[in-house]
Formats: sequence, C-alpha cells, structure tokens
Amino acid sequence: MKVIGLLFGMEQSFPPALVERINSTAPPNIRAEFVKVGGIKMADIMKYDVILDRISQDIPFYRSMLKNAMLNGTRVVNNPFWWSADDKFFNYALASKLGIPIPNTVLLPSKDHPPTTTSESMRNLQFPLNWEEIFDYVGFPAFLKPHSGGGWKHVYKVHNPQEFFEAYHKTGDICMTLQAGIDFDEYYRCYVIGKKYVHIMPYEPRNPHHLRYVANFSLTPERKQQLEEICLKIVHALGYDFDTVEFAVKDAVPYAIDFLNPAPDAEASSVQPENFEWVLEHAAKYLIEVAEQGRIIPSEYTWSEFINPQSLIAKSSTATKSRATKAPAQKKAASTEKKTTTKKSPTKK
Repeated sequence: MKVIGLLFGMEQSFPPALVERINSTAPPNIRAEFVKVGGIKMADIMKYDVILDRISQDIPFYRSMLKNAMLNGTRVVNNPFWWSADDKFFNYALASKLGIPIPNTVLLPSKDHPPTTTSESMRNLQFPLNWEEIFDYVGFPAFLKPHSGGGWKHVYKVHNPQEFFEAYHKTGDICMTLQAGIDFDEYYRCYVIGKKYVHIMPYEPRNPHHLRYVANFSLTPERKQQLEEICLKIVHALGYDFDTVEFAVKDAVPYAIDFLNPAPDAEASSVQPENFEWVLEHAAKYLIEVAEQGRIIPSEYTWSEFINPQSLIAKSSTATKSRATKAPAQKKAASTEKKTTTKKSPTKK
C-alpha cells in the first residue's frame, strides 16, 4: 500500500477535502491520510511515499523532518531542499533573466541589525545608502515587502520618500525589497500544479479579502495562452510542483510580481467554489500520479540528488530502456555461445 500524507496547519477545508478526494479516486493500492509524527530518528524510513507540505514554511521542525524523509525516497511536494533555499528577490532576478517582465526591484538591508550583530557586522555595507538612486530606479508608487515571505505580511504601499521611510522604520530586522508598483488594468492569480496543470483566476487585490476573486475584467483566450506559457516557464525554472503565480497586467504587458508560494491559499472560504473544485481535482490527480511513480532513492548522497530528484527518474528510465534493449542481444549471444561450446567435434574415420 502506498501512502500519501498531508502535512498542514490552520487550514480547515482543503486538507480533509483532499484526503477524501484522493481516497475516492485513487487505485486500491493508494490511500491518503493526515501526517502524524513525533520525534524523528535520523535517516529513518517514513511510511509516507508522498507528502504534500502545506506548513513547513512556518515550522522549522517540519522542514527538517521532510528533508530527512527524502533520504529514504519519500516524494515531497514542494521539495524542501529547493524552495527553502529560495527567496523572492532571487526569483525576480531569475525571471528577468528568462525574459519575463518584472517591475524594477531593489534588495534593501534590514532597518535594524539582525539579532546578535552590531554595526561592525555590517562594515561592508554602504552607509548611508544612496536613496536618491534607489528611488529613481524604482519610482513611486512602490511596494515595500519582505525579500522572502507571504500572506501579505509586512507589505506597505508607499507613494513618496516620506511614506517609504515611515514604513521602513517599522520593518525592524526583516530584509526587505522595494518594488515598483504597477497601476494594472488586469490582475490574475494562477495555480500551477505538477508543472503542467494551470488554472488562471481573475483577481482584484484591492477588494476586501472575501471579494478578491470578483473582478470586472474577463480572461481572453490570448491572455490565457500568454499567462499559461509564462507560468510554466517560471515553475520549471524554480522546480515548484504546487505554486501560485500572480500577474499585474498594464498596457497588455503581464508583470510577474509574486511566485514564491510553496503553500498557496486553497481554503474554500477564500478561493470560491469553482476554484476550490479545480484545486481539489488537480492536486488529487497529481499526488496520485506521483505515488504511482514510487519513491526516489538517491543514487549518491549529494545536494544535487535532493535538489532535483526528478533526474533520478529520468536516469532510472533511461537505464531500464537500455537494459531492455540490450537484453535480446545478450540473450542471443549467450545462446550462440552455448551452441558453440556444446557442439561435438567431428569424429575422424
């Protein structure tokens, strides 16, 4: 029996609905349940073949547990080796290298010294920063937001330097980014599951939370194809199997502004019934697909084996095909050799 485990926190509707959906649609040899763990023995085999992670971004214990599980082949969605080494600023820079429009963004040092550091710890940092150069590059209005984070925590919209400094002084020791604000004509939030299933949702972040999926614009076929292509390019570059990508569209240009979302909101009360049903269907479908592929046992204990375990499937598949191709030839050679060694020599008369 292959077991799919769901690891989650305060969510109420999505985890139980997903377990029910998997168990009602999966083959008899696959079942889903909530993850239950205690103290974790190092390098110990877990019973879960697949784990959907919805909470380790907030709980370091869970993140370490998931990495340990991968030592013995457990498939984790999203891969903790990949996303936990990531940050939003790197993602912006990477996407820009891929030719994806990104609003001008600057990485800023934290306003206060990080814990246990002093001004001497920051001796390589220019002080004061060239704020005029930064503001000229980004422009106003702009968004001040953490270089790694989510849930709209510590996000400030600022319209001038005075508002910027008022907000910046509230951020303490959080490393921040300042990003150009896009006065968008359209806005979209897109689920991307398994690097292949894409669901695009018109979204209005300026509305109250419960009305954000009520937008006064429609998704055209041309925009849909455009956003799907960008979404897939992003998740393939970043290695995410469950993600959301957000776009602010201005003058027909879709700017990707948020796509480090290892546990995107999927609560029924937030995302509306139609979107909730899509996430349930495709999350269940993908997790069953992953479970059917089986565990991925590392061939070498190196970082690269864990950062990209899918390469092991490709290697294994190639090796299997190679063995299958060679087998008939080897069998024929062995048969010929047997005939040669058992053939009797002619008897001289």
